[in-house]
Amino acid sequence: MAHDDIEIEGLGYVADGADAASVPPRAVTAELTEDDLVLDRSLRPKRLGDYLGQTKVKESLAILIEAARARGDVVDHILFSGPPGLGKTTLATVVANELGASIRTTSGPAIERTGDLAAILTNLEEGDVLFIDEIHRLNRMVEEVLYPALEDFALDIVVGKGPAARSIRLDLPHFTLIGATTRTGLLTGPLRDRFGMVFRLAYYTPEELGSIVCRSAAILGVDIAEDGALEIARRSRGTPRLANRLLKRVRDWAQVRGDGTIDEDVAAQALSFFEVDALGLDAVDNRILELLAVQFGGRPVGLSTLASALSEDPDSLEDVYEPFLMQQGLMVRTPKGRQATPRAYEHLGIALPPA
Repeated sequence: MAHDDIEIEGLGYVADGADAASVPPRAVTAELTEDDLVLDRSLRPKRLGDYLGQTKVKESLAILIEAARARGDVVDHILFSGPPGLGKTTLATVVANELGASIRTTSGPAIERTGDLAAILTNLEEGDVLFIDEIHRLNRMVEEVLYPALEDFALDIVVGKGPAARSIRLDLPHFTLIGATTRTGLLTGPLRDRFGMVFRLAYYTPEELGSIVCRSAAILGVDIAEDGALEIARRSRGTPRLANRLLKRVRDWAQVRGDGTIDEDVAAQALSFFEVDALGLDAVDNRILELLAVQFGGRPVGLSTLASALSEDPDSLEDVYEPFLMQQGLMVRTPKGRQATPRAYEHLGIALPPA
């Protein structure tokens, strides 16, 4: 059966370069709508030359790819880590495109059994790229099966049960595994050690995001001034995915309330309308700061207590909202709990509580 015809139900497995629609990228500040997903896919760069930002990572990847092509070999296994929305999935697709290889996409939670992984691995072809998103969420039994596949390009299968059980080793085509994770600390040591290269993606500068916004605006046919793109970039929390989503919201506002052209004033008015302030904080971010500073009077607050007061899942609060608030110096984690910083009080325009 050709790869184009492969359909493995429930795996989230995508054949021959298709985008991972079954594994939607995680949102930075809110859930992505289907419309947002379509927008994200249409704006993703396809080649390294089109990928803006992450200069050191791109330079390293270019060397790896060129060397592998010169040897006629596959690129060593690669791990991309970093917060959501920084381009890990996009980079995996870019690597496959630069290699002229097909990319197979799945996610850690989708591979529930060892048989699921075996089905994916045995349907790979020579030189293919296998991309596993949220690889830190792989089942430990599945992970054990992956080890010989990464090191020896072989698959060990146990046939039978009890005393009659025997192990069969199947040779696999040489392939490149690209893993993506938002939680590097949750990766087991043996799995992490089997990646030849580990890249940590950093938040983007406003100037880099401004260039990305201009590129996306050109693709969407939006008339945008450089200062308008920079205003969107400054409020995008260092994240290209959020920058593209805000561009779409500003485009809509400019079409309805303006003449369709986006300059700095239009961008600022639109983003204020959509409750994205000058620091890039949305309504939920500011509500978190208000709870810490006002409702709890500046006292340390536990994660579960804060999540309950916010009617939010603790994991979402810890993974999605807190990192940016701490990066901006608006919140700190102490042994006793979360606390608002003096900068948070200044941002909210309220007085510090008495010492």
